[in-house]
Amino acid sequence: MIRKARLEDVERLRNIETAAGEAFRTLGMHAIADDDPPSVQELSRYVAAGTCWVSTAAEQQPVAYILVDQVDGNAHIAQVTVHPVYARHGIGSALIDEVASWAAPQGFEALTLTTFRDVPWNRPYYERLGFTVVPERLWAAGIRRLVLVEAADGLSAWPRVVMRRALGE
Repeated sequence: MIRKARLEDVERLRNIETAAGEAFRTLGMHAIADDDPPSVQELSRYVAAGTCWVSTAAEQQPVAYILVDQVDGNAHIAQVTVHPVYARHGIGSALIDEVASWAAPQGFEALTLTTFRDVPWNRPYYERLGFTVVPERLWAAGIRRLVLVEAADGLSAWPRVVMRRALGE
């Protein structure tokens, strides 16, 4: 079941992020695996804004989540994370579809995201979900700023891409 996140979910979301980050160790991306999850304050802001959704298991506890911002007039997926125990069951895809269903009537033109180019569960996964890589020359100002912030946070140590999926087509 997908629902809007609640404040009582926040600590669980942090645990999901930590567990999911471990997969990056298999690719030698230890800095990503060791990175702190989003803070309680950051996640609480998304919850309060109504731009954090969770997918729950039978016991109604979150097993995955998605965070959304507005960037350049698009619904920007800031994070989508599935606990590894629940991975590869279509949960991430369902969360993205939920956001698309929310974003289209709000007038957003597309979903966007930034991700690692060469991580199998990143760019190739999003391509299967209908996202395409946006060439750098087409980046709008907001996404360009976001990429610079991510680079300052150390994410540019591995190749990154901006991706887009049109809504309403």
